Amino acid sequence: QLRLVESGGGSVQAGGSLKLTCAASGYIWYCMGWFRQVPGKPREGVASISPHFGSQSIADSVKGRFTISLDNDRTSSLQMHNLTPEDTATYFCAGSAYSDCLQPIRSEKYDVWGPGTQVTVSS
Repeated sequence: QLRLVESGGGSVQAGGSLKLTCAASGYIWYCMGWFRQVPGKPREGVASISPHFGSQSIADSVKGRFTISLDNDRTSSLQMHNLTPEDTATYFCAGSAYSDCLQPIRSEKYDVWGPGTQVTVSS
């Protein structure tokens, strides 16, 4: 069964940090990506990493504050520092079987999605 599950969301004050983790089962994806979405707005690609290629991509909007890493070939982590209220969103992990999944980080390239985890940053 192909499945991804996020963990680590929560509430934090501005300037704080959170670490999200995504655990995948059933398949080693070409890319594991992180996206976020605010109600009424399109889903935004935040970061992606490839267990196959050993490379990664970070969106300009979070570059310098967010990092993505692999704990193993089925678990990725998104470390978020210096959070602002604008980072408040539901964060989703997704798996892609496309070989061109790293950049740009586009939701259309991702096949299976986790249920999401809420991140709330207060000012």
